Amino acid sequence: MLEPPAPAVLVEAFANTVDVEEGSDEIAAPAGLADWLEGRGLLDAPGSVPDAIHHDYLALRAGIREQLGAHVGDAPDPALLAEADRVLAAHPVRITARGALTPSAGLPPQREPLARLAIAWSELVATGDAARLKRCAEHTCGWAFWDVSKNRSRRWCSMRVCGNRNKSRAYASRQRRAT
Repeated sequence: MLEPPAPAVLVEAFANTVDVEEGSDEIAAPAGLADWLEGRGLLDAPGSVPDAIHHDYLALRAGIREQLGAHVGDAPDPALLAEADRVLAAHPVRITARGALTPSAGLPPQREPLARLAIAWSELVATGDAARLKRCAEHTCGWAFWDVSKNRSRRWCSMRVCGNRNKSRAYASRQRRAT
């Protein structure tokens, strides 16, 4: 089984802060975002995240989730991708002599984790591993998952649940058309 690299684990966790099926969002409020960032060791100083910065995190998450959906054949919303690109453009990174990407100096503490998320995403894209990180093709689920299939063809977070639901609906639809 192919284990996801650390950047994929981080991006997957960030994308899954929203649960479509249950209608919950861990980072819907700035305090929830601060807790989530602290829980992952991304925010050193406990405290709140200003509303404008919170909005940027939500925009980045929406853009990443759109791109993850594209990995299973969904058409991404260009407006959500453009908004995520706007956020990313405001968070410059620098490269060290060893080739490591780091957040640029001078970023406010609440924005540095956003740059780290951007770095994690860019590492996945650069290595080609981003294609293994997908959003479940079952739209009532939308869970982000790491595709461990050999040919990277998995479409659902779980074949037992979401894949089965999808295939059952397709079968029932074919049966209705046949009668």
